[in-house]
Amino acid sequence: MFRPAIAGLFYWIKTMNSTIWMALALVLVLEGLGPMLYPGGWRKFITAMTRLPDTLLRRFGGGLVVAGMVIFYMVSR
Repeated sequence: MFRPAIAGLFYWIKTMNSTIWMALALVLVLEGLGPMLYPGGWRKFITAMTRLPDTLLRRFGGGLVVAGMVIFYMVSR
């Protein structure tokens, strides 16, 4: 029943541009540095983030999205 969807997913993964894979790899490396190098500080940071109000988290997330889009635009020009 799910074979066509899985086959399509594997085809999509095989044909993806290597730049996307490099970007994903970089994100994973950067995300992993905090817990690997400073687990105590990282845990405190995450705990502090969970206490922030939703509106502040949305603004922070929106700012990161905009910054990422600006960087992407500048690099792709």
